[in-house]
Amino acid sequence: MEPSSGHAFSMQGTAETASVAPRMETEQAVDSRETAVPPPTPAGDTPIARAAAVARQVMAQRGDNEWPRPARTRVITVANQKGGVGKTTTSVNLAAALAMHGAQVLVVDLDPQGNASTALGIDHHADVPSMYHVLIEDRPLSEIIMASPELPNLYCAPATLHLAGAEIELVSKVARETRLRRALDDYDKSRFDYVLIDCPPSLGLLTLNALVGGDELLIPIQCEYYALEGLSQLLGTVDLVTSHLNPTLNVSTILLTMYDARTRLAAQVAEEVRSHFGDTALKTVIPRSVRVSEAPSYGQSVMTYDPGSTGALAYSEAASEIAHRWAEVAS
Repeated sequence: MEPSSGHAFSMQGTAETASVAPRMETEQAVDSRETAVPPPTPAGDTPIARAAAVARQVMAQRGDNEWPRPARTRVITVANQKGGVGKTTTSVNLAAALAMHGAQVLVVDLDPQGNASTALGIDHHADVPSMYHVLIEDRPLSEIIMASPELPNLYCAPATLHLAGAEIELVSKVARETRLRRALDDYDKSRFDYVLIDCPPSLGLLTLNALVGGDELLIPIQCEYYALEGLSQLLGTVDLVTSHLNPTLNVSTILLTMYDARTRLAAQVAEEVRSHFGDTALKTVIPRSVRVSEAPSYGQSVMTYDPGSTGALAYSEAASEIAHRWAEVAS
């Protein structure tokens, strides 16, 4: 009996030892997992940094770093009396894209909402000298232009809420339609390659000043059902301006914005616009992009906020088209 009893004890001890061993190994493994520290993320290895690297690589492959610069300043008015078509977004992002490739760019904000000023990181509270003082009080442009913190060669002539009253105050002014033109002529704008004028969504005196002050007109058109509604009115105003006030103004560029490739309607609108305007419409279309909408809330254009996003790449491509088209015409 004793040998049998000892054998049983021995087997029990062996079983307990065998059962304890896996538990110890498991606990050690758990401890090692809990105390293990993941390797640090390398500096600059973030989603936005990776997207920016992709954008730079794509641009380099396209040869985008060799954009031609105009022999003289191009003054481009961005206008469409229909609201929500992307005038300000287009002005800001084209300006940033051109500036990123070496051009000196000035954005003139003529919209009382001051959204272009916000997107460029420019302070435009009520006490800031603005386009209101230029148009109403004849203050020189040189006193209000500020450098954007976003890019080293990007500048802005800001708008403040005071500009909302300028429509009424301009009525009694002498040569009210040409006040912006005279301000630009009195300023040495040759320091800039491009001057982009952002307009309010109307055909009032502010937009009229922009049409008289510009040499080219860029019209953003939203890829939706009412895209061409009211466009004939804008083009009629352009005809009057060229006949009586600014014979050099020409509709140089049509840009399709807010393009949604998932809908047949967007393709139909794009086809209709191209059939009406031909080569005036850029080949590049601007897609709907959350990043484009987010960027102004950070005081940036999408070109610096997320340069690898589809919106940034599209605006870069559109800016490249604008720069290269001028070079082809000039040559």
